[in-house]
Amino acid sequence: MAAIAEIDVVPILSGGRWLKVMPQRSGEVYNPSTGQVIARVPFCDAPDVAEAVAAARNAWPGWADTPAVDRARVLFQFHHLLAERFEELAALVTREHGKTLAEARAEVQRGLEMVEFACGAPSLLMGDSLPNIAPGVDAETNRHPVGVCAGITPYNFPCMVPLWMFPTAIACGNTFVLKPSEKAPLSAVRLGELLQQAGLPPGVFNIVHGDRQCVDALLVHPDVAAVSFVGSTPIAKYVYQTGTAHGKRVQAAGGAKNHLIIMPDADLDQSVKALAASAYGCAGQRCMAGSVAVAVGRVADPLVEALRAHAGGLRVGPTDGREDVDMGPVIRREHLQRVAAYLDVAVDEGATVALDGRLPPENDAFLLGPSIVDRVKPDMRLAREEIFGPVLSVIRAESLEAALDVGRRSPYGNGASIFTRDGFAAREFKHRFNAGMIGVNVGVPAPMAWFPFTGWNQSFFGDLHIQGVESIHFYTRQKMTLTRWFGSGADSHHDPVWKTRRGDQ
Repeated sequence: MAAIAEIDVVPILSGGRWLKVMPQRSGEVYNPSTGQVIARVPFCDAPDVAEAVAAARNAWPGWADTPAVDRARVLFQFHHLLAERFEELAALVTREHGKTLAEARAEVQRGLEMVEFACGAPSLLMGDSLPNIAPGVDAETNRHPVGVCAGITPYNFPCMVPLWMFPTAIACGNTFVLKPSEKAPLSAVRLGELLQQAGLPPGVFNIVHGDRQCVDALLVHPDVAAVSFVGSTPIAKYVYQTGTAHGKRVQAAGGAKNHLIIMPDADLDQSVKALAASAYGCAGQRCMAGSVAVAVGRVADPLVEALRAHAGGLRVGPTDGREDVDMGPVIRREHLQRVAAYLDVAVDEGATVALDGRLPPENDAFLLGPSIVDRVKPDMRLAREEIFGPVLSVIRAESLEAALDVGRRSPYGNGASIFTRDGFAAREFKHRFNAGMIGVNVGVPAPMAWFPFTGWNQSFFGDLHIQGVESIHFYTRQKMTLTRWFGSGADSHHDPVWKTRRGDQ
């Protein structure tokens, strides 16, 4: 198979075979740092999806019967290959997404950690038992794979988010069909190649590409048992409603409007660095990005001034092959234009643009610098809508109670952080803020692989979250067994056959 750099048509993986299909519809994959097309991606139709699902369905019985320790050994080998090709994977993420190399390396590392978690499947899949739960009756529970699982992943973490899903699903004995983002599918293809090299049997892992038509084919296919999704809130809600309506278990992580509360006693220098990293890391294209800074009391003016000085000094530029850049491009030119338009919206609604990140078009890169919008009100569009770009809104609140109220009014609930030296304020925030992932003096409170990604409200649809033990529960179903063996009661101890089995005769 050709190296990724030479691919003109992104292949699908179906039943262990790499196929270059080109249906009537297709899309373009760009390098955001150059604005150049680097590949074409097919938009698979229902028959292509059905073929991949059939391959997964056929492979499932044999894979489900494979001992958990042997499944884990394949993942250990996969982990070894990922670590061996760490820099290659990071460079690929940078090339198709635009992240800085440092950000891409962090993404690959987080993905590696999820594989490490999945390698513990033999322990994580153990059931429970209670002998003699009733006279002569023993009870036990066991976990069983659910069948064919599908993953629908976004462009903003083309390597990490697929690794949130399929290693755990596969470790639990399921087979998998991945539909990566059509905007950034190359990392997923490389992961598929490495899985094959690790010795995964054909059909256990499959890849299809496309847009809504491809997604719908997965959501309604009768042989798909479970669907994992990460993306925007409207699509997450659609995936959840459609998938569950067709009898599937679904976990759908949606968008966010993450709040960062800065108390008057916070360490201003450290807070500003954390806020900037949260708001402008990955060019703001992540569901855990800090997008609203809530400045409490007298800290507001010095905070905005310090943020403007820090963000204004960040080096923005193309990232492909470079390490001297603090922030790279956004994914597409039309996305750049959509995000930049919010600065005009801010002025129209009465807010103040403290830092305008719009840049002159020096080259074809999709570049947009950091922006800060001050004096935003909770009912303004900038405070209500997910921008998904390097724009930080500043809301001014008189007290911690007022800041908590800002969070209560948000329909989202992914993450939130507070910056303070006051233990009481931190405790109040921890217990009362309306979000599922909480940080104290932490800019991005995203959990590591061993803990679930616990979004709330319109940031998550489903019951069992991605990552952690909840992911094991999502990709398995429990079976409870009650056992009673009949004999002749106390007289059985005198039964010759029973004694023979005990070795007494």
